[in-house]
Amino acid sequence: MIGGNITALMQVNVPGQKNSIGEKVSDWFDVVQFKGWLDYQSGDSKRSVYNAKIEESTHIFLCDFHSFKCLSAKWKWNPFNFLEGIINLELEQDVNVTSENARMIINGKLYDILLIDDPMNLHQHLEIYLKYAGGQ
Repeated sequence: MIGGNITALMQVNVPGQKNSIGEKVSDWFDVVQFKGWLDYQSGDSKRSVYNAKIEESTHIFLCDFHSFKCLSAKWKWNPFNFLEGIINLELEQDVNVTSENARMIINGKLYDILLIDDPMNLHQHLEIYLKYAGGQ
């Protein structure tokens, strides 16, 4: 088994209420935590139009096989909402985690999920392809 040396936190995006100008505001909730290995694939640190330095990198997270279908949890904490410190004990629902509705937090850094791959559908391990989105 892969085991791992880093703990990753998977969060899902749940559509929330509308804000004061009518936009839908989404909240991120913790769903599952697991261990694996994070490896760098490629990246660059370019300067943007406004001369700001932007880090762009892709990574791969290797872990033991987990099924991300029909996960159920009472979502309690959103570490990115320091203003309200969301404690949400009443929200409980089943969710299928996909690259479209989830992200990962590894070592305090935020990664967008590009692809969750079960190589050859052997259910031995997962390769989760990530894009660095920033650390908050």
